[in-house]
Amino acid sequence: MIVKQITSMTEVDADSWNRLVQGKDPFVSHEFLAALEESGSVCAETGWRPRHLLVYREQELIAAMPLYLKDHSWGEYVFDQQWADAYYQSGMDYYPKWVNAVPFTPCQGQRLLLAPALDKHSVIERCIDYIKRLSEHKKISSLHCLFPDPVQAQDLEKIMLLREGVQFHWFNRGYHDFADYLQSFSARQRKKISKERRKIAEQGIDLIRLRGAEIGERQWRHFFRFYQATYLKRGQYPYLNQEFFMRLAQSMPDQLLLVLAVKGNKIVAAALSLIGEDTLYGRYWGSHNEYDGLHFETCYYQGLEYCLEHGVKRFDSGAQGEHKISRGFEPVTTYSAHWLQNSRFSDLIAEFLRREKPLIRQYKYNCRGRLPFKARSDN
Repeated sequence: MIVKQITSMTEVDADSWNRLVQGKDPFVSHEFLAALEESGSVCAETGWRPRHLLVYREQELIAAMPLYLKDHSWGEYVFDQQWADAYYQSGMDYYPKWVNAVPFTPCQGQRLLLAPALDKHSVIERCIDYIKRLSEHKKISSLHCLFPDPVQAQDLEKIMLLREGVQFHWFNRGYHDFADYLQSFSARQRKKISKERRKIAEQGIDLIRLRGAEIGERQWRHFFRFYQATYLKRGQYPYLNQEFFMRLAQSMPDQLLLVLAVKGNKIVAAALSLIGEDTLYGRYWGSHNEYDGLHFETCYYQGLEYCLEHGVKRFDSGAQGEHKISRGFEPVTTYSAHWLQNSRFSDLIAEFLRREKPLIRQYKYNCRGRLPFKARSDN
């Protein structure tokens, strides 16, 4: 095996890379990662310097690792700023650091793309060892693998520190339609959701779902303005620019789902999701004005209906959001894996994670107790 490092997705053949992608995961596809770079959303100026790893056997690409050198912790959704502060207080530099992740995307998936029938453990160890040696040579503090899928998290736990988190996902339990899904709720929660959805029609708002090729330039312009407004309302600039979305529209239209909220002849809100093999990923949303219940309808209920109509098994609607629990989104464990070059800090963080883990698991247990599904005796 030969390991090499590249500074741009243009340096690797798209078909060779995509052959390593499982489950049509849109975020680790060559098209998605290239769009981030070619649009300038990911670059040295934004603090994400691409340093992807490629593993070859003779001339064949057998593994790959999306990897970035970072000077900050923005856009990661796994918070390590306290770790950085502790480094600085000890007179040490936490940045730069390696981040193995999809920028701005807290969705679980492959973080090491592996060809079938590989000895995955030896390949993973080879990649991590390569990064460790490079870190010692270039004085890079650490490696952070963010949101690996549960199987890869178990593999990484053998050689890195594992951290747990919680998100809220929806699972298709074989429901026929949305009405059938609501029958699984307690009577009180069922009435609440039905009332919430009626409010949309009462405000004169219609919802339209469009797949990639159906989305025109006008709809894309509206969507981006809404997405941009979501950040500007908080006094922030959006991570992604309009060119990024235009590149997605050109390179992977079949994996895009746009929901538009229309009042009269005016588009008033929009939400963009990406489509995997068996998962819908809710990602970007925005509106200029506030409408009662519109966020839930556009971002959640329309996505659920799409999943039910197309037999999609899971809806991953993004990070955080306890408001999702009452709508049937179940708490799931997420993971991140960490290696720190400084052994003393590695031991301190290992102890921190040991104490944090039962708190995270208790939180997940408490959230599960708040799900709206009816007990068997509830008629």
